[in-house]
Order: sequence, then C-alpha cells, then structure tokens
Amino acid sequence: MKPIVRRACPNDTERLLDLLLQVEDVHQKGRPDLFRVHGTKFTIPELLEIIADDTRPVFVAELDSKVVGYIFGIITETKDSTMLFDMKTIHLEDVCIDETCRGMGIGSVLMEYVTEWAKANGCNRMDLDVWEFNDGARRFYERYGFKTQKRRMDMWLDR
Repeated sequence: MKPIVRRACPNDTERLLDLLLQVEDVHQKGRPDLFRVHGTKFTIPELLEIIADDTRPVFVAELDSKVVGYIFGIITETKDSTMLFDMKTIHLEDVCIDETCRGMGIGSVLMEYVTEWAKANGCNRMDLDVWEFNDGARRFYERYGFKTQKRRMDMWLDR
C-alpha cells in the first residue's frame, strides 16, 4: 500500500513529536556527547508555528490514516549576490520514517513528493545536513543524487 503525502496540519503535532523523539534517539546514540536522552528538537507550540509558516513546509506520509513519516523544509532565496548565483532552495531540515515502517518505500515516496513540490514552487535546489555517523541516511540521500557539499567538524575544548 502506497502512503498518502500531504502538508502537515495542527492535528499532527503529537505524532510529529513522537517521530521527533525517534530521530533524537538516533542522534543521541550517535553523538551522546551532544544530544540529551529523550530530547526533542521542537516543542508543540514551535511545531504549530512551523506548520503555519509557508516558508517552512512540513510534509507527512500517512498509512491507514496514521502519520508514519515526515520531512521538514525551509525555503530560502538568494538574489543578486556578488558571490552566488540566484537560487531558491528547499533545505530538508529534518526527515524521519517511523522505525516500524522503515524499508517499506515510505522515504522514497516522501522524497519524490517533496522534490516535485519544490520544483512546482520554484525551487531549483535542495540541500540537507546529515550526521556522519548516520550511514543509512547518507546512503538514502546519495541514492537521490545528493552529494557532499562541505564537511563540518567539531571538537570539545573542555574535555
């Protein structure tokens, strides 16, 4: 069964929060020096604000009327830069497929939907950040043509 993809609505916030906890669990296990146990990237009030903002579209995938995945986006435009070409970018800020539904093609359906939505809304570029420890996510994004643009490195000064 193919999932239905749509824009998120306020009724989705509790489920989005559940999925955000799954993402943060992956991050906490990969970088326990940075991420808190059971931390979340957004609160419900923040989610409501994001969902209402057309420059920050959130897309959800539903199976049997249950949200099983999401993509959070941020739209930015560069115009008349002395360094960069003009571009309209959708930054994929956060992507998650419910851990019980991974491997079912839901991520592919979401990615294809967001790609077509971005094109239809004047975007000519997509980008994202992926943690170095997240091999599965890196492989998934590479299958869709994403390439490493730059590498961000860090170190602790007090440890």
